[in-house]
Amino acid sequence: MAPIRILFLGDIVGEPGRKAVIEQLPMLKQERALDFIIVNGENSAGGRGITPRISIDLLRAGAAVITTGDHVWDQQEIVDYFPTEPRLLRPINYPVETPGNGSVVLETAKGKVAVIQVQGRSFIQPPLENPFLAMEVEVERLQAEGVKVIVVDIHAETTSEKIAMGRMLDGKVSLVVGTHTHVQTNDDTIFPGGTGYLTDAGMCGPEESILGRNIESVVWRFKSGMPTRFPVAKGPVRLCGVIIEADSDTGKCLAIEKVSILLPETPVEAPEKPA
Repeated sequence: MAPIRILFLGDIVGEPGRKAVIEQLPMLKQERALDFIIVNGENSAGGRGITPRISIDLLRAGAAVITTGDHVWDQQEIVDYFPTEPRLLRPINYPVETPGNGSVVLETAKGKVAVIQVQGRSFIQPPLENPFLAMEVEVERLQAEGVKVIVVDIHAETTSEKIAMGRMLDGKVSLVVGTHTHVQTNDDTIFPGGTGYLTDAGMCGPEESILGRNIESVVWRFKSGMPTRFPVAKGPVRLCGVIIEADSDTGKCLAIEKVSILLPETPVEAPEKPA
Protein backbone atom coordinates (compact mmCIF):
# COMPACT_ATOMS: atom_id res chain seq x y z
CA MET A 1 0.00 0.00 0.00
CA ALA A 2 1.21 3.52 -0.82
CA PRO A 3 2.50 5.68 2.05
CA ILE A 4 -0.05 7.86 3.81
CA ARG A 5 0.60 11.61 3.78
CA ILE A 6 -0.41 13.40 6.96
CA LEU A 7 -0.47 17.15 7.66
CA PHE A 8 -0.40 18.49 11.20
CA LEU A 9 -1.00 22.22 11.70
CA GLY A 10 0.05 23.96 14.92
CA ASP A 11 -2.04 26.09 17.30
CA ILE A 12 -4.70 28.08 15.43
CA VAL A 13 -4.85 31.57 16.95
CA GLY A 14 -8.08 33.53 16.88
CA GLU A 15 -10.20 34.59 13.94
CA PRO A 16 -7.26 35.36 11.61
CA GLY A 17 -5.78 31.91 12.13
CA ARG A 18 -8.98 29.92 11.83
CA LYS A 19 -10.19 31.83 8.75
CA ALA A 20 -6.87 31.21 7.04
CA VAL A 21 -6.87 27.50 7.94
CA ILE A 22 -10.47 26.99 6.82
CA GLU A 23 -9.72 28.76 3.54
CA GLN A 24 -6.42 26.98 2.85
CA LEU A 25 -7.15 23.38 3.88
CA PRO A 26 -8.91 22.31 0.64
CA MET A 27 -6.07 23.75 -1.46
CA LEU A 28 -3.36 22.26 0.74
CA LYS A 29 -5.01 18.86 0.57
CA GLN A 30 -4.96 18.93 -3.21
CA GLU A 31 -1.57 20.61 -3.75
CA ARG A 32 0.29 18.49 -1.17
CA ALA A 33 -1.57 15.24 -1.98
CA LEU A 34 -2.65 14.87 1.64
CA ASP A 35 -4.55 11.87 2.93
CA PHE A 36 -5.18 13.01 6.50
CA ILE A 37 -5.18 16.40 8.25
CA ILE A 38 -4.89 17.20 11.96
CA VAL A 39 -5.11 20.71 13.42
CA ASN A 40 -4.62 22.04 16.93
CA GLY A 41 -7.59 24.30 17.67
CA GLU A 42 -7.16 25.19 21.33
CA ASN A 43 -6.64 28.93 20.68
CA SER A 44 -9.09 29.27 17.81
CA ALA A 45 -11.89 31.08 19.70
CA GLY A 46 -10.62 34.61 20.30
CA GLY A 47 -7.24 33.19 21.23
CA ARG A 48 -8.58 31.04 24.09
CA GLY A 49 -10.31 27.70 23.66
CA ILE A 50 -12.60 26.41 20.95
CA THR A 51 -16.36 26.42 20.37
CA PRO A 52 -18.66 23.80 18.83
CA ARG A 53 -19.24 26.07 15.81
CA ILE A 54 -15.51 26.45 15.15
CA SER A 55 -14.99 22.70 15.55
CA ILE A 56 -17.67 22.03 12.94
CA ASP A 57 -16.19 24.60 10.55
CA LEU A 58 -12.70 23.10 10.83
CA LEU A 59 -13.98 19.56 10.26
CA ARG A 60 -16.04 20.65 7.27
CA ALA A 61 -12.98 22.40 5.80
CA GLY A 62 -11.05 19.13 5.76
CA ALA A 63 -9.58 18.51 9.20
CA ALA A 64 -9.97 14.87 10.19
CA VAL A 65 -9.07 15.45 13.85
CA ILE A 66 -8.81 18.53 16.10
CA THR A 67 -6.44 18.48 19.08
CA THR A 68 -6.40 20.96 21.96
CA GLY A 69 -4.40 21.60 25.14
CA ASP A 70 -4.41 23.63 28.34
CA HIS A 71 -7.05 26.09 27.05
CA VAL A 72 -9.46 23.33 26.06
CA TRP A 73 -12.16 24.32 28.58
CA ASP A 74 -11.94 28.12 28.20
CA GLN A 75 -15.21 28.27 26.24
CA GLN A 76 -17.94 26.88 28.48
CA GLU A 77 -20.16 25.53 25.71
CA ILE A 78 -17.47 23.09 24.57
CA VAL A 79 -17.91 20.88 27.66
CA ASP A 80 -21.25 19.44 26.52
CA TYR A 81 -20.08 19.19 22.92
CA PHE A 82 -17.13 16.92 23.60
CA PRO A 83 -19.12 13.69 24.13
CA THR A 84 -20.88 14.26 20.78
CA GLU A 85 -17.75 14.66 18.61
CA PRO A 86 -15.05 11.97 18.92
CA ARG A 87 -12.81 13.77 16.41
CA LEU A 88 -12.29 16.62 18.88
CA LEU A 89 -9.69 15.56 21.45
CA ARG A 90 -8.73 16.76 24.92
CA PRO A 91 -5.53 15.61 26.66
CA ILE A 92 -5.65 11.90 27.40
CA ASN A 93 -4.10 12.33 30.84
CA TYR A 94 -7.19 14.00 32.30
CA PRO A 95 -9.11 11.78 34.73
CA VAL A 96 -11.25 9.13 33.01
CA GLU A 97 -14.50 10.85 34.05
CA THR A 98 -13.57 14.01 32.12
CA PRO A 99 -15.86 14.66 29.12
CA GLY A 100 -14.54 13.58 25.73
CA ASN A 101 -11.64 11.41 24.67
CA GLY A 102 -7.89 11.76 24.40
CA SER A 103 -7.51 9.57 21.32
CA VAL A 104 -9.42 8.49 18.24
CA VAL A 105 -8.95 5.91 15.48
CA LEU A 106 -10.29 6.71 12.02
CA GLU A 107 -10.51 4.60 8.89
CA THR A 108 -8.91 5.93 5.71
CA ALA A 109 -8.40 4.55 2.22
CA LYS A 110 -4.87 3.64 3.33
CA GLY A 111 -5.76 2.01 6.62
CA LYS A 112 -6.43 3.11 10.18
CA VAL A 113 -4.92 6.28 11.63
CA ALA A 114 -4.87 6.97 15.36
CA VAL A 115 -4.36 10.41 16.90
CA ILE A 116 -3.51 10.89 20.58
CA GLN A 117 -3.48 14.18 22.49
CA VAL A 118 -1.40 14.41 25.67
CA GLN A 119 -0.45 17.35 27.89
CA GLY A 120 2.88 17.86 29.63
CA ARG A 121 3.31 18.74 33.28
CA SER A 122 6.39 21.00 33.43
CA PHE A 123 5.46 24.69 33.92
CA ILE A 124 1.94 24.17 32.57
CA GLN A 125 -1.46 24.30 34.23
CA PRO A 126 -3.46 22.41 35.23
CA PRO A 127 -1.10 19.62 36.33
CA LEU A 128 -2.52 16.41 34.92
CA GLU A 129 -1.73 12.74 35.42
CA ASN A 130 1.71 11.53 34.36
CA PRO A 131 1.77 11.90 30.54
CA PHE A 132 4.46 9.27 30.05
CA LEU A 133 2.58 6.56 31.91
CA ALA A 134 -0.68 7.50 30.18
CA MET A 135 0.99 7.31 26.76
CA GLU A 136 2.56 3.91 27.42
CA VAL A 137 -0.85 2.46 28.24
CA GLU A 138 -2.64 4.04 25.29
CA VAL A 139 -0.02 3.18 22.67
CA GLU A 140 0.07 -0.43 23.86
CA ARG A 141 -3.73 -0.57 23.61
CA LEU A 142 -3.72 0.75 20.04
CA GLN A 143 -0.93 -1.59 19.00
CA ALA A 144 -2.86 -4.53 20.42
CA GLU A 145 -5.78 -3.49 18.19
CA GLY A 146 -3.49 -3.58 15.16
CA VAL A 147 -3.24 0.17 14.55
CA LYS A 148 0.05 0.98 12.83
CA VAL A 149 -0.10 4.69 12.00
CA ILE A 150 -0.24 6.72 15.22
CA VAL A 151 0.23 10.50 15.55
CA VAL A 152 0.86 12.11 18.95
CA ASP A 153 0.34 15.80 19.79
CA ILE A 154 2.21 16.60 23.01
CA HIS A 155 1.02 19.96 24.29
CA ALA A 156 3.82 21.02 26.61
CA GLU A 157 5.98 23.95 27.67
CA THR A 158 9.49 22.50 27.83
CA THR A 159 11.57 21.10 25.02
CA SER A 160 13.02 18.43 27.29
CA GLU A 161 9.60 16.97 28.10
CA LYS A 162 8.63 16.89 24.43
CA ILE A 163 11.90 15.30 23.34
CA ALA A 164 11.68 12.75 26.14
CA MET A 165 8.20 11.79 24.94
CA GLY A 166 9.45 11.43 21.38
CA ARG A 167 12.38 9.27 22.45
CA MET A 168 10.20 7.08 24.65
CA LEU A 169 7.78 6.47 21.79
CA ASP A 170 10.44 5.99 19.09
CA GLY A 171 9.54 2.95 17.03
CA LYS A 172 6.05 2.78 18.52
CA VAL A 173 4.30 5.69 16.76
CA SER A 174 4.60 7.45 13.40
CA LEU A 175 4.92 11.06 14.61
CA VAL A 176 5.40 12.94 17.86
CA VAL A 177 4.83 16.67 17.36
CA GLY A 178 4.78 19.38 20.00
CA THR A 179 2.36 22.26 20.37
CA HIS A 180 1.76 25.12 22.86
CA THR A 181 4.78 27.43 22.46
CA HIS A 182 3.59 28.79 19.07
CA VAL A 183 7.18 28.98 17.71
CA GLN A 184 8.16 26.44 15.08
CA THR A 185 11.38 24.63 15.90
CA ASN A 186 14.05 23.53 13.45
CA ASP A 187 14.63 19.99 14.69
CA ASP A 188 12.40 17.96 12.39
CA THR A 189 13.92 14.49 12.20
CA ILE A 190 13.22 10.79 12.05
CA PHE A 191 14.46 8.94 15.12
CA PRO A 192 16.35 5.63 14.72
CA GLY A 193 13.25 3.54 15.42
CA GLY A 194 11.27 5.21 12.64
CA THR A 195 9.30 7.89 14.50
CA GLY A 196 9.06 11.36 13.00
CA TYR A 197 9.63 14.17 15.46
CA LEU A 198 9.29 17.98 15.74
CA THR A 199 9.52 19.80 19.08
CA ASP A 200 6.94 22.42 18.12
CA ALA A 201 4.80 22.76 15.03
CA GLY A 202 4.46 26.52 15.47
CA MET A 203 1.19 28.41 15.11
CA CYS A 204 -1.34 29.39 12.49
CA GLY A 205 -1.80 33.05 13.28
CA PRO A 206 -0.78 36.64 12.57
CA GLU A 207 2.86 36.99 11.50
CA GLU A 208 3.37 40.46 13.03
CA SER A 209 2.61 39.52 16.61
CA ILE A 210 3.92 38.01 19.82
CA LEU A 211 2.67 34.43 19.73
CA GLY A 212 -0.37 35.65 17.79
CA ARG A 213 -1.18 38.51 20.17
CA ASN A 214 -1.00 42.28 19.77
CA ILE A 215 2.64 43.36 20.10
CA GLU A 216 2.08 46.57 22.09
CA SER A 217 -0.09 44.86 24.72
CA VAL A 218 2.41 42.09 25.39
CA VAL A 219 5.39 44.47 25.52
CA TRP A 220 3.51 46.75 27.93
CA ARG A 221 2.79 43.75 30.19
CA PHE A 222 6.49 42.88 30.35
CA LYS A 223 7.52 46.49 30.96
CA SER A 224 4.90 47.34 33.58
CA GLY A 225 4.23 44.03 35.26
CA MET A 226 0.55 45.01 35.30
CA PRO A 227 -2.27 42.75 34.06
CA THR A 228 -3.83 43.60 30.72
CA ARG A 229 -5.73 42.00 27.88
CA PHE A 230 -3.84 40.42 25.00
CA PRO A 231 -6.01 40.90 21.90
CA VAL A 232 -5.30 38.73 18.88
CA ALA A 233 -3.12 40.60 16.39
CA LYS A 234 -4.15 41.50 12.85
CA GLY A 235 -2.40 41.31 9.51
CA PRO A 236 -1.02 38.53 7.28
CA VAL A 237 -1.18 35.01 8.68
CA ARG A 238 1.53 32.36 8.67
CA LEU A 239 0.50 28.70 8.67
CA CYS A 240 2.98 26.41 10.42
CA GLY A 241 3.04 22.67 10.81
CA VAL A 242 4.57 19.48 9.51
CA ILE A 243 3.89 16.87 6.83
CA ILE A 244 4.97 13.27 7.13
CA GLU A 245 4.80 10.22 4.93
CA ALA A 246 4.18 7.06 6.93
CA ASP A 247 4.35 3.44 5.83
CA SER A 248 0.76 2.22 6.04
CA ASP A 249 1.87 -1.34 6.84
CA THR A 250 4.49 -0.64 9.52
CA GLY A 251 3.62 2.86 10.73
CA LYS A 252 7.22 4.01 10.33
CA CYS A 253 7.85 7.58 9.24
CA LEU A 254 9.48 7.64 5.79
CA ALA A 255 9.79 11.40 5.33
CA ILE A 256 9.17 14.56 7.34
CA GLU A 257 8.91 18.17 6.15
CA LYS A 258 8.19 21.38 8.06
CA VAL A 259 5.44 23.61 6.69
CA SER A 260 5.68 27.41 6.97
CA ILE A 261 3.50 29.43 4.62
CA LEU A 262 3.06 33.20 4.83
CA LEU A 263 -0.27 34.07 3.26
CA PRO A 264 -0.80 37.42 1.55
CA GLU A 265 -3.17 39.71 3.42
CA THR A 266 -6.60 39.80 1.85
CA PRO A 267 -7.32 43.41 0.88
CA VAL A 268 -10.45 44.92 2.40
CA GLU A 269 -12.69 46.32 -0.31
CA ALA A 270 -13.87 49.87 0.28
CA PRO A 271 -17.66 50.29 0.25
CA GLU A 272 -19.05 51.58 -2.97
CA LYS A 273 -19.86 55.25 -3.00
CA PRO A 274 -23.37 56.21 -4.02
CA ALA A 275 -23.59 57.60 -7.53
